[in-house]
Amino acid sequence: MRQILKKALLVLFVVLASLSCYAGKFEAGKGTFLLDGEPYVVKAAELHYPRIPKEYWDHRIKTVKALGMNTVCLYTFWNAHEPREGQFDFTGQNDLREFIKLCQANDMKVILRPGPYVCAEWEMGGLPWWLLKKKDIRLRENDPYFLERVDKFQKAVADQVSDLTVANGGPIIMVQVENEYGSYGIDKEYIANIRDMLRKNFGPDVMLFQCDWSSNFLNNGLDDLTWTINFGTGADIDAQFAPLKAARPDSPLMCSEFWSGWFDKWGANHETRPAADMVAGIDEMLSKGISFSLYMTHGGTSFGHWAGANSPGFAPDVTSYDYDAPVNEQGGVTPKYHALRKMMAKYTKGRMPAVPKAIPAIAVREFTFDEVAPLFSNLPEGIGCEDIRTMEEFDQGYGSMLYRTTLPALAEGATLTVRDAHDYAQVFVDGVFVGKLDRRTGDRELILPACPKGATLDILVEAMGRINFGRAIKDFKGITDKVTVTETRDGHDFVCDLKNWKVSLLPDELEFYNRGEFLPVGAFTPGPDGRLPRGVYRGTFTVSKPGDTFLNFENFGKGLVYVNGHALGRIWDMGPQQTLYTPGPWLKKGENEVVVFDILGPKKAVSEGLKLPVYDKLPYKMKKANGTAPKLDGLTPAFEGAFEGGNGWKQIDFGKPATGRFLVLEMTDAADASDYAAIAELYVLDNAGERVPREDWTTD
Repeated sequence: MRQILKKALLVLFVVLASLSCYAGKFEAGKGTFLLDGEPYVVKAAELHYPRIPKEYWDHRIKTVKALGMNTVCLYTFWNAHEPREGQFDFTGQNDLREFIKLCQANDMKVILRPGPYVCAEWEMGGLPWWLLKKKDIRLRENDPYFLERVDKFQKAVADQVSDLTVANGGPIIMVQVENEYGSYGIDKEYIANIRDMLRKNFGPDVMLFQCDWSSNFLNNGLDDLTWTINFGTGADIDAQFAPLKAARPDSPLMCSEFWSGWFDKWGANHETRPAADMVAGIDEMLSKGISFSLYMTHGGTSFGHWAGANSPGFAPDVTSYDYDAPVNEQGGVTPKYHALRKMMAKYTKGRMPAVPKAIPAIAVREFTFDEVAPLFSNLPEGIGCEDIRTMEEFDQGYGSMLYRTTLPALAEGATLTVRDAHDYAQVFVDGVFVGKLDRRTGDRELILPACPKGATLDILVEAMGRINFGRAIKDFKGITDKVTVTETRDGHDFVCDLKNWKVSLLPDELEFYNRGEFLPVGAFTPGPDGRLPRGVYRGTFTVSKPGDTFLNFENFGKGLVYVNGHALGRIWDMGPQQTLYTPGPWLKKGENEVVVFDILGPKKAVSEGLKLPVYDKLPYKMKKANGTAPKLDGLTPAFEGAFEGGNGWKQIDFGKPATGRFLVLEMTDAADASDYAAIAELYVLDNAGERVPREDWTTD
């Protein structure tokens, strides 16, 4: 009996050992993906681990699994993992390995998208700011230094998770090469270099793929990679995949980003998308055996200073990345979630997992900020420089800067020109506020009052998120060129290029904010603008039982918020977002500390915690860029015609070169006979077929 038992234990041990060494295979078959030789339809939910409190990772994974998803798709964010050159961080919110292991524990496959560029409405598209210390760097190109740093980052990621590919018994089935490169340029050699890095670091067995739009995927498509297409709800799915089918008739089809909603921008309306269109699109794809990844299934929050900005022009994103996704910012399920889950049940074998219980939200009574460290009485010692220098040249990545110099004697009406303030500047003369320059609206100039010789000029510049899309991702902060003053005398303009600056650095770091000398808020009265002093405000609130809440900052101006040392994100009374998601695990029973750096100053130094967010409040109207929209009466169009109906790129040829200050599109009707027509992206090509730079475009 004892011998039989020993044999049984031995057999069990061998079975367990073989399971632990299981090597799977994920590959492209004829018209379908294959997992271990069997057809496999990828039903992926896009989640971003830094945008979710680590304590909630498992909850969010279980919530998207309950939709009927079988895969989690995720980016890795280079700038979060390498905040300083050569200093890698894969701990806490950045613990990529733990997140992927949690996916595996929940029986979810993983699609890994390690960039280096990710877009994602994330600061600089995931690229680290310190790359810009090399001013002549060519981002996302075959720049030797850029490629060297990408290789080191890709190796660091692989060191964390390369053993978790399906070939090694892990959950990672696919690894993406770069990201939507067709929106940036055409450079197969560069794409091949990124592919080679990933192949070197992840081995020969993992499937590598690249994604792009239906209109441009062939421009950079490499023969040895799997190709996937990105498009949004409402698209004609057959039309989107037609070019891929023509190029590769036997290729598996996958929409690697099916956009469930959209992101919000400061000063613009809150974005939503119909649930019916999203559900119908996924239903159609699944009925045809087409794989997909729903971007986003749960968006989460761009905590701290991680929210990026869109281009052309400059359109900074709000802190919330709710995205009108099926799972909302707090992790709650929405009507969109329930509609999708009901449809997905048709394509799910067996019983669908139960939806995890909702995480309750709590209210926090109104509380007061009792102390303030006024900005101008707590400025760090200035660093001298003859000419303007950017934030990166001072080895600072995020936050604000104050540029100070003296003015020549000026009569009233002189023009101050700042080229260019990135991103929000306030101008003071001898401590008196003169005006603001907002990069969103193309502001570069303002009129100065009369000044005696030697008057002090201060320019306080706040850096918002770096642009995350297009060529404009090379986005320096601070003042990027020069500052001049122009006086008109006897009909002639006299221009003075201001020099000899003292620059005070104001980094976005809690330790820095807490260094100031704090005084009672009650010692100050509101100024002419109704606001209390600019500076750092500290206050506390108490809770008997910690829980999620949404701290309301409608009374504050513009800046950044920390709670118990955790960076919550940006605030701006511009809206539409007025509250910040505050996760319960970041609170504690009893007293909780809030620190707000406000560059405008609050109207009233109070806040409260709400059970529901405020995403749709716009107290101010957006100022038009220049107020110079052209009149079209009597003008002859450069082109007249009709675009072919449906989503996707359309191209027209003017027939001959056209020049002018304005590009105007007048739409007289819509292809689908609806009441409106819209354009998502617009490029102008020169005679050589190259894109005309659009970084300085403004709209009227």
